[in-house]
Amino acid sequence: MNEPSSRLFFALWPDEVTRAKLDQIATALHASWGGRRMQSDTLHMTLAFLGETPLSRLDALRELAATISVEAFTLRLDRPGCWQHNHVGWLGLSATQPALAQLVADLRQAMTANQFAFDDKRFMPHVTLLRNAQCGPPPSCQPVIWHANDFVLLASRRQQPGYDVLGTWPLSAPPDIPKPA
Repeated sequence: MNEPSSRLFFALWPDEVTRAKLDQIATALHASWGGRRMQSDTLHMTLAFLGETPLSRLDALRELAATISVEAFTLRLDRPGCWQHNHVGWLGLSATQPALAQLVADLRQAMTANQFAFDDKRFMPHVTLLRNAQCGPPPSCQPVIWHANDFVLLASRRQQPGYDVLGTWPLSAPPDIPKPA
């Protein structure tokens, strides 16, 4: 008998203001590249993709997520791109964000220590905005500023498009900066 499983991944999940700005960029990219726009309520940045994972391990996954301690950070998504090999239009970062890289590294380390399988290819921070795009030169677009205060565990729905949030974990507040005397 097959054990029940779900297609799981950790992600950054935007607030409504950020989601609306990402959707506006999707509209602009769609005008240049065509394709199929992603539904605005599914926009996210994947941090670590686990794929089919037994539901019996869900509590262990939630426990390891609770051990992650990275400061909240701000992303500047200002680099549109389109991958020719899979026709995906996206918005990413033109500058490295150390706290984001630390979050991904800490998640990967915790999953490895707890014997969770995950996709270990190089992390490329982006938000997928289009599928089946006709890639061409990237149009200019306004940057989207995203204040990441938490991360989530998502499950892909089997019967309909979308994701279910299975857990949310806060990123820690940055230390107070002392005011000059």
